Amino acid sequence: MGGIEGTEPPSKRVKLPLGGSNSFVADSSLRNTNPVACSLGDSMARPLPSHGDGEMVGSKGVIKKSEFVKIITRALYSLGYNRSGAILEEESGIPLCSSVANEFMQQVVDGKWDDSLATLQKIDLLDENSVKVATFLILEQKFLELLKIGQYDAALDTLRNGLVPLRINVSQIHELAACVIAPSKCLTLGLPSQDIDVAKSRSKLLEKLQKLLPASVMIPERRLEHLVEQALDVQRDACAFHNTMDCDISLYSDHHCGRNRIPNQTIQILQGHSDEVWFLQFSHSGKYLASSSKDQSAIIWELIKGQLNLMVKEDGNVSLKHVLTGHRKPVLVVSWSPDDHQLLTCGLEEVVRRWDVSSGECLHVYEKNGVGLISCGWFADGRGIFSGMTDKSICLWHLEGRELECWKGQRTLKISDMAVTDDGKIISVCRESAILLLDREANFERVIEEDEIITSFSLSKDNKFLLVNLTNQEIHLWNIDGEIKVVAKYKGHKRARFVIRSCFGGLGQAFVASGSEDSQVYIWYRDSGELIMSLPGHSGAVNCVSWSPSNLHMLASASDDRTIRIWGLKNRLNSIRPEVSQSNSKVVHPQSNGRT
Repeated sequence: MGGIEGTEPPSKRVKLPLGGSNSFVADSSLRNTNPVACSLGDSMARPLPSHGDGEMVGSKGVIKKSEFVKIITRALYSLGYNRSGAILEEESGIPLCSSVANEFMQQVVDGKWDDSLATLQKIDLLDENSVKVATFLILEQKFLELLKIGQYDAALDTLRNGLVPLRINVSQIHELAACVIAPSKCLTLGLPSQDIDVAKSRSKLLEKLQKLLPASVMIPERRLEHLVEQALDVQRDACAFHNTMDCDISLYSDHHCGRNRIPNQTIQILQGHSDEVWFLQFSHSGKYLASSSKDQSAIIWELIKGQLNLMVKEDGNVSLKHVLTGHRKPVLVVSWSPDDHQLLTCGLEEVVRRWDVSSGECLHVYEKNGVGLISCGWFADGRGIFSGMTDKSICLWHLEGRELECWKGQRTLKISDMAVTDDGKIISVCRESAILLLDREANFERVIEEDEIITSFSLSKDNKFLLVNLTNQEIHLWNIDGEIKVVAKYKGHKRARFVIRSCFGGLGQAFVASGSEDSQVYIWYRDSGELIMSLPGHSGAVNCVSWSPSNLHMLASASDDRTIRIWGLKNRLNSIRPEVSQSNSKVVHPQSNGRT
């Protein structure tokens, strides 16, 4: 099946020095094609007798030396260290590829299609289907190149007597046949218009062929990187306290996170409220922290610029930005808008206020005659808010205050926890021991039933799990994606009289943290429910906790002792700078992890 094979001048074959680069994917002209290596983008050392096939390396004797050396050689070529790869082949006596594989690839680069098909049959370990697919790809390339130079009879012969008898990719064969009638259609099939582009198309063909060859014949691209990544995955999965970003994992030693990678040390005490602090929440970006209090105020705190987006390495200082006043009753909860530009605050059976985060200005007050508001939240698009009412209904409001919808009946209780999923489902406590999942678009409801009274809940970032706090001093983790069921339980914290809230946190939200009436913060493994640690420091009940979404090592807690504690890593304490008091607030940096 000659035809095109004589249309190009023969490649100039020379013996390359060790530093020579003769890639079959290089952007070189076909008229000056050098012999190719067996790997994409690699240079080729001369074929050497193979050594070390039976030798083993490594302390456990399970790594074959020949395979180990070949994978290293492949990595060197992939990284562009062609000379080093060639030297390793020569010095070890272990060639990267067999002479048959090298010959096959050189023939493809040179456009010697009949020869490449014959050599293909000599490659060991190729199954019948792979041979068929490889043959199709080679003949397809031959067909397109014949069309390009105007040899239509030879192209038709390749199509009829080469491609069609393979009986695969019938739809592609129809497309190729159409190219004979309308050659311009070949452009849609990737046929280049310049000689140098033909070289690129042959290189792409080799990439496809490489994937069909057995790994023992052609080591997969980036095989060493893949093996290292697998090893890191194993170490990461085995890491008991894993809370480190991938970019901070080193190859120099085995990875292990100790307890010191979990927030465990008070690095700041925020004293801006004059009464019990009931609720707090980091903004979605982690740039701000909002708190609410029995003193009828809310405060927006800000992480010092330059330290808020350092995901792991810095704990950052927190400073007071705005004190929000105007409520006439204790402020139950706060809720950040999706873009963090606005904040909602909800008074105890009172009103909901919407604030501008930048200026601290109150933008709107949401209220309803004869009915108090007890909870609030934002829809995912930020165009509306929702609120639970004292008459047990749920209302949806336009940002400017117009009531859009109101769902009557037993939709909520006098509990200030509500949430909305990214796809618009509303979650609220509808009975003392039940949580309602309301899909308003599908007009469908589901209910989570507990045996004990529910005091609060928290929705995971991926909207698939709920943390439910109960009066029996347990926290249950519910899967709400698909089959609704309890998948973990957490115990150890104390709850007798007050509403105690918990949260997800850490890398992949792999941990659960909770307040407690014994003045401590508790942290568990999310999946196993095992208690990791308890953090003393507060002198009153810890009502709420919030884990920073942008700093794996920062946790905040709110307490009846009127303070907010910022928890970080122990080794960061000594680097914290003193903070100047602002307004009537105090920002204290403790000397130890005890009370100040």
